[in-house]
Amino acid sequence: MFSSRGARLRATAALATAAMLALAGCGGGNGDGGDDGATGGGGDELIRVGFSQLGAESGWRTANTESVQASLSEENGIDLTFVDAQQKQENQIRALRDFVSQDMDVIAFSPVIETGWDQVLQEIKDAGIPVVLVDRTVETTVEDPFVTWIGSDFRAEGVTAGEWVAENHPDAQIFELQGTMGSGAQVDRQEGFREIVGDQIIGEASGNFTRAEGRTAVEAALQAYPDLDLIFSHNDDMGLGAIEAIEAAGMTPGEDITIVTVDAVKDGLQALVDGKFNFVVECNPVFGDQLAELINQVHAGEEVPEQTFVEESAFDQTITQEFVDERPY
Repeated sequence: MFSSRGARLRATAALATAAMLALAGCGGGNGDGGDDGATGGGGDELIRVGFSQLGAESGWRTANTESVQASLSEENGIDLTFVDAQQKQENQIRALRDFVSQDMDVIAFSPVIETGWDQVLQEIKDAGIPVVLVDRTVETTVEDPFVTWIGSDFRAEGVTAGEWVAENHPDAQIFELQGTMGSGAQVDRQEGFREIVGDQIIGEASGNFTRAEGRTAVEAALQAYPDLDLIFSHNDDMGLGAIEAIEAAGMTPGEDITIVTVDAVKDGLQALVDGKFNFVVECNPVFGDQLAELINQVHAGEEVPEQTFVEESAFDQTITQEFVDERPY
């Protein structure tokens, strides 16, 4: 196992987690609602929470959804209405407005992209409903649009990947396989990675965080950039698509072309054990318990940190099959 992250991230994550533990004891959707993916329950004394998940584009997102739905439960004092936006901003905006009309106590959402939220965030603020951002961030002109945010330090993830490349492959010719353009994860991972090895990038394309589009992007890259010998993928699923493209081209992933990814879901770590990935930066999706505690604090009017970073690590090919088998996601 390899673990390297900036001191600020480690310290912030540790302090945030310690605070959660001291106060409390600490993602597509699989609900059974209608076509919009909404589910909900009853309970007059429960906190009514509307949660808009951005979609089900990856194994990471599925694990995050499962964690959120398991933790935002009646046992934790919450009556959850969950909506899967199917990776469309218009679906999220519609869901957020529905939450306002339903007079939710708290609204939480993972924004599919960073921009385009001004109007709906102002409507939520005018309704007096507190907002908790989850996983991704927003850029908005609305003053104080959300109470708190919980998720990963995407920029630090990019830095960690870049530092490993700089140390282990200082002369690499890099193709950057980007996530959904304009999303917080794409913007920040790219920024962090390029801060370290930006002058080594010879090409880029978006795979939209999906395996199929990742494969398509890499198929084109292998033709356009015959000298590329390292791929930095913004998530595991696109990296798995890259493996398919590399093998289809008659090359060996992990040997002919080094692959560095972000997420560390079980399929990604299996590729690492199999020698097809070379380095994986963790983006921990299982923080539903922390989110539930934050929501309870927000509803109670308690002071909460503006940001809460989840604890994460990074892995190289020294991990074992036993470690992967025991992985919860």
